[in-house]
Amino acid sequence: MEIKIEESWKTRLSDEFEKDYFHDLISFVKTEYSQSQCFPKGNAIFSAFDNCSFQEVKVVLIGQDPYHGVGQANGMCFSVAEGIKHPPSLVNIFKELQTDIGKETPSSGDLEAWAKQGVLLLNATLTVRAHEAGSHQKKGWETFTDAVIKAISEEKENVVFLLWGGFAKKKGRKIDTSKHCVLTTGHPSPLSANRGYWFGNRHFSQANAFLKSVGKTEITW
Repeated sequence: MEIKIEESWKTRLSDEFEKDYFHDLISFVKTEYSQSQCFPKGNAIFSAFDNCSFQEVKVVLIGQDPYHGVGQANGMCFSVAEGIKHPPSLVNIFKELQTDIGKETPSSGDLEAWAKQGVLLLNATLTVRAHEAGSHQKKGWETFTDAVIKAISEEKENVVFLLWGGFAKKKGRKIDTSKHCVLTTGHPSPLSANRGYWFGNRHFSQANAFLKSVGKTEITW
């Protein structure tokens, strides 16, 4: 599988692509895609990067792994392909968006418009076997996405990191909190949200307030 990824990321991550773990990872992914149904489609694995160059990153939203239902995953965390029913976590994200900034629930669950404005929609694991949540975890993707977070933290300033849930908070340990804005809350999944750990976090307005305070263009969520 040739690594086709937006040029600015290819430059930043070229060292990772040459490491043994990454060669092993790609070998594993190739085998999985040839033998099983996997998501997202091969040409969408790096969609989060292709839709948001390194230079454009203003917000980083960290997810866990792709949706494992047919037709859902499109390579960006929490986002689903056009025409697909909104999964429960995305429903709760849109509910909070309406409460926070008054935005009506969009008909499409495709979050590409966020990515195009500088929101890196980064899953910790970029691939998954159909109907088997977490099936591609601990194969090397986490090491790769840690390197992505580290590069952003070290080379950029005043980025907003949205860490939703315990898993994302652990990924956030590589962030230099002295020069970035880190917002944490519970996961938007019904299990967490219904226990009071999600609703009312106001992350969308807080992220925009921070961006405005440092002279950056706010996100049209």
